[in-house]
Amino acid sequence: MTDPARHSLTEDAQALAYGAGMAAFGITLLTHLGLVTGQTAGLAVLISYATGWGFGPVFFVINIPFYWLGYRRMGWQFTLKTFLAVGLLSALSLWMPGWVSFDNLNPIFGAILFGAVSGSALLALFRHGASLGGVGILALLLQDKTGFRAGHTQLLFDAALFAVAATLLDWRTVALSFLGALVVNLVIAINHRRDRYIAT
Repeated sequence: MTDPARHSLTEDAQALAYGAGMAAFGITLLTHLGLVTGQTAGLAVLISYATGWGFGPVFFVINIPFYWLGYRRMGWQFTLKTFLAVGLLSALSLWMPGWVSFDNLNPIFGAILFGAVSGSALLALFRHGASLGGVGILALLLQDKTGFRAGHTQLLFDAALFAVAATLLDWRTVALSFLGALVVNLVIAINHRRDRYIAT
Protein backbone atom coordinates (compact mmCIF):
# COMPACT_ATOMS: atom_id res chain seq x y z
CA MET A 1 0.00 0.00 0.00
CA THR A 2 1.74 3.16 -1.18
CA ASP A 3 -1.14 5.64 -1.54
CA PRO A 4 -2.88 6.79 1.65
CA ALA A 5 -5.99 7.58 -0.43
CA ARG A 6 -6.39 3.82 -1.01
CA HIS A 7 -6.95 3.06 2.65
CA SER A 8 -10.55 2.20 3.48
CA LEU A 9 -12.58 4.21 6.00
CA THR A 10 -12.30 1.30 8.42
CA GLU A 11 -8.50 1.25 8.09
CA ASP A 12 -8.30 5.01 8.57
CA ALA A 13 -10.59 4.85 11.62
CA GLN A 14 -8.46 2.10 13.17
CA ALA A 15 -5.28 4.09 12.54
CA LEU A 16 -6.73 7.26 14.06
CA ALA A 17 -7.98 5.34 17.10
CA TYR A 18 -4.64 3.57 17.54
CA GLY A 19 -2.58 6.72 16.98
CA ALA A 20 -4.64 8.88 19.32
CA GLY A 21 -4.89 6.11 21.92
CA MET A 22 -1.17 5.39 22.01
CA ALA A 23 -0.36 9.10 22.01
CA ALA A 24 -2.69 9.56 25.00
CA PHE A 25 -0.98 6.67 26.77
CA GLY A 26 2.36 8.31 26.02
CA ILE A 27 1.16 11.60 27.52
CA THR A 28 -0.07 9.70 30.58
CA LEU A 29 3.41 8.22 31.02
CA LEU A 30 5.05 11.59 30.40
CA THR A 31 2.96 13.60 32.84
CA HIS A 32 3.06 10.88 35.50
CA LEU A 33 6.84 11.30 35.51
CA GLY A 34 6.63 15.10 35.31
CA LEU A 35 8.56 15.17 32.03
CA VAL A 36 8.13 17.32 28.92
CA THR A 37 8.55 16.69 25.22
CA GLY A 38 8.94 18.63 22.00
CA GLN A 39 6.62 20.17 19.42
CA THR A 40 3.04 21.29 20.15
CA ALA A 41 2.45 18.52 22.69
CA GLY A 42 5.47 19.73 24.65
CA LEU A 43 4.16 23.29 24.66
CA ALA A 44 0.79 22.05 25.91
CA VAL A 45 2.48 20.01 28.66
CA LEU A 46 4.51 23.02 29.82
CA ILE A 47 1.42 25.23 29.88
CA SER A 48 -0.43 22.50 31.78
CA TYR A 49 2.32 22.29 34.39
CA ALA A 50 2.54 26.07 34.77
CA THR A 51 -1.21 26.74 35.02
CA GLY A 52 -2.72 23.55 36.39
CA TRP A 53 -5.02 23.32 33.36
CA GLY A 54 -5.52 19.86 31.86
CA PHE A 55 -3.31 18.83 28.96
CA GLY A 56 -6.27 17.81 26.79
CA PRO A 57 -8.06 21.18 26.59
CA VAL A 58 -4.78 23.08 26.25
CA PHE A 59 -3.58 20.82 23.42
CA PHE A 60 -6.90 21.09 21.61
CA VAL A 61 -6.96 24.92 21.79
CA ILE A 62 -3.30 25.32 20.77
CA ASN A 63 -3.95 23.34 17.60
CA ILE A 64 -6.92 25.42 16.42
CA PRO A 65 -4.87 27.99 14.41
CA PHE A 66 -2.99 25.24 12.62
CA TYR A 67 -6.02 23.68 10.90
CA TRP A 68 -6.26 26.47 8.32
CA LEU A 69 -2.55 26.11 7.66
CA GLY A 70 -2.98 22.35 7.34
CA TYR A 71 -5.83 22.81 4.88
CA ARG A 72 -3.73 25.15 2.73
CA ARG A 73 -0.67 22.89 2.77
CA MET A 74 -2.12 19.37 2.88
CA GLY A 75 -5.79 19.57 1.84
CA TRP A 76 -9.09 18.94 3.56
CA GLN A 77 -8.70 15.17 4.09
CA PHE A 78 -5.45 15.62 6.01
CA THR A 79 -6.96 18.47 8.01
CA LEU A 80 -10.11 16.54 8.91
CA LYS A 81 -8.16 13.45 9.97
CA THR A 82 -5.77 15.61 12.00
CA PHE A 83 -8.68 17.40 13.69
CA LEU A 84 -10.22 14.04 14.64
CA ALA A 85 -6.90 12.69 15.92
CA VAL A 86 -6.24 15.82 18.00
CA GLY A 87 -9.77 15.79 19.40
CA LEU A 88 -9.57 12.11 20.30
CA LEU A 89 -6.15 12.51 21.93
CA SER A 90 -7.39 15.52 23.90
CA ALA A 91 -10.38 13.55 25.21
CA LEU A 92 -8.46 10.35 25.94
CA SER A 93 -5.74 12.24 27.81
CA LEU A 94 -8.42 13.43 30.24
CA TRP A 95 -9.83 9.95 30.83
CA MET A 96 -6.75 7.73 30.67
CA PRO A 97 -5.24 8.65 34.07
CA GLY A 98 -8.39 7.13 35.57
CA TRP A 99 -7.87 3.94 33.58
CA VAL A 100 -4.12 3.47 34.10
CA SER A 101 -1.99 3.92 37.21
CA PHE A 102 1.64 3.16 38.03
CA ASP A 103 2.78 1.86 41.40
CA ASN A 104 6.35 1.71 40.14
CA LEU A 105 7.64 3.31 36.95
CA ASN A 106 11.37 3.68 36.52
CA PRO A 107 11.95 7.19 35.07
CA ILE A 108 14.54 6.09 32.50
CA PHE A 109 12.39 3.19 31.31
CA GLY A 110 9.32 5.46 31.37
CA ALA A 111 11.02 8.06 29.19
CA ILE A 112 12.08 5.40 26.68
CA LEU A 113 8.62 3.78 26.72
CA PHE A 114 7.02 7.19 26.16
CA GLY A 115 9.26 7.71 23.14
CA ALA A 116 8.55 4.28 21.64
CA VAL A 117 4.78 4.47 22.18
CA SER A 118 4.52 8.04 20.90
CA GLY A 119 6.70 7.29 17.88
CA SER A 120 4.51 4.34 16.90
CA ALA A 121 1.40 6.51 17.37
CA LEU A 122 2.76 9.17 15.02
CA LEU A 123 3.81 6.56 12.45
CA ALA A 124 0.26 5.17 12.34
CA LEU A 125 -1.17 8.65 11.83
CA PHE A 126 1.41 9.61 9.19
CA ARG A 127 0.76 6.45 7.21
CA HIS A 128 -2.94 7.29 7.04
CA GLY A 129 -2.48 10.92 6.02
CA ALA A 130 -2.93 12.54 9.44
CA SER A 131 -0.86 14.10 12.19
CA LEU A 132 -1.25 15.65 15.62
CA GLY A 133 -1.15 19.11 14.08
CA GLY A 134 0.90 22.00 15.30
CA VAL A 135 4.41 23.12 14.56
CA GLY A 136 5.11 20.57 11.84
CA ILE A 137 2.43 22.10 9.61
CA LEU A 138 3.77 25.61 10.17
CA ALA A 139 7.29 24.40 9.45
CA LEU A 140 6.21 22.96 6.08
CA LEU A 141 4.49 26.21 5.11
CA LEU A 142 7.57 28.25 6.04
CA GLN A 143 9.67 25.88 3.95
CA ASP A 144 7.36 26.41 0.97
CA LYS A 145 7.45 30.19 1.28
CA THR A 146 11.04 30.86 2.37
CA GLY A 147 13.05 27.72 1.61
CA PHE A 148 14.03 27.42 5.27
CA ARG A 149 13.97 23.68 5.95
CA ALA A 150 11.05 22.36 7.98
CA GLY A 151 13.33 20.21 10.11
CA HIS A 152 15.33 23.25 11.12
CA THR A 153 12.18 25.11 12.19
CA GLN A 154 11.09 22.17 14.31
CA LEU A 155 14.56 21.85 15.81
CA LEU A 156 14.64 25.55 16.74
CA PHE A 157 11.18 25.31 18.28
CA ASP A 158 12.17 22.29 20.37
CA ALA A 159 15.43 23.96 21.45
CA ALA A 160 13.46 26.97 22.68
CA LEU A 161 10.94 24.71 24.40
CA PHE A 162 13.62 22.77 26.26
CA ALA A 163 15.37 26.01 27.18
CA VAL A 164 12.17 27.20 28.84
CA ALA A 165 11.74 23.79 30.50
CA ALA A 166 15.25 24.09 31.91
CA THR A 167 14.20 27.24 33.79
CA LEU A 168 11.18 25.49 35.31
CA LEU A 169 12.40 21.94 35.95
CA ASP A 170 15.51 20.36 37.44
CA TRP A 171 18.30 19.17 35.16
CA ARG A 172 17.54 15.46 35.68
CA THR A 173 13.93 15.93 34.58
CA VAL A 174 15.03 17.88 31.51
CA ALA A 175 17.63 15.20 30.67
CA LEU A 176 15.04 12.42 30.93
CA SER A 177 12.64 14.50 28.85
CA PHE A 178 15.31 14.89 26.19
CA LEU A 179 15.83 11.10 26.21
CA GLY A 180 12.12 10.54 25.58
CA ALA A 181 12.02 13.11 22.77
CA LEU A 182 15.12 11.55 21.23
CA VAL A 183 13.48 8.11 21.16
CA VAL A 184 10.37 9.57 19.48
CA ASN A 185 12.49 11.12 16.75
CA LEU A 186 14.61 7.99 16.29
CA VAL A 187 11.51 5.81 15.89
CA ILE A 188 10.17 8.16 13.22
CA ALA A 189 13.51 8.68 11.47
CA ILE A 190 14.20 4.95 11.21
CA ASN A 191 10.69 3.76 10.31
CA HIS A 192 8.96 6.59 8.47
CA ARG A 193 9.07 6.94 4.69
CA ARG A 194 7.29 10.19 3.90
CA ASP A 195 7.25 9.48 0.17
CA ARG A 196 5.62 6.11 0.84
CA TYR A 197 2.87 7.13 3.23
CA ILE A 198 1.86 10.78 2.73
CA ALA A 199 1.11 12.55 -0.51
CA THR A 200 1.94 16.23 0.08
